[in-house]
Amino acid sequence: MSNSSSNKPPIWFWIISVIALVWNGMGVKAYLDQAYNTETYRAMYTPEQIEIDSNAPAWITAAFAIAVFAGALAAIGLLLRKSWSVKLWLLSLLAVIIQMGYTLINGYASSMVMTIMIIVFAFLFVWFARKSEANGWLS
Repeated sequence: MSNSSSNKPPIWFWIISVIALVWNGMGVKAYLDQAYNTETYRAMYTPEQIEIDSNAPAWITAAFAIAVFAGALAAIGLLLRKSWSVKLWLLSLLAVIIQMGYTLINGYASSMVMTIMIIVFAFLFVWFARKSEANGWLS
């Protein structure tokens, strides 16, 4: 198919793109809550979990930030129908794998379901962006 920007995506493209933005917006909020040690953050976790987070290596915190901010920018890129969003989704996925891999290997996952959901969503958003680019919906 043509990669022209006149190739209009279907309505479900917009629905998934908005879901991606909301999902990653929640990730940005979670990161900021943790980074600023907000009451909301402290209320969600036990003192032991907060201690584990506060003692995590800086590179894990960096991976968290990269995952959510790259994902949020990638979602905005999808909504703008820009092909550069694919690279940001890949960056976000890589950061998710690093962060969640560390969490799983060290047994720090407070919710296995949420940890797996985060990984699955990261893969799905990469797949969706690549598919959108292949269909000519991104330029």
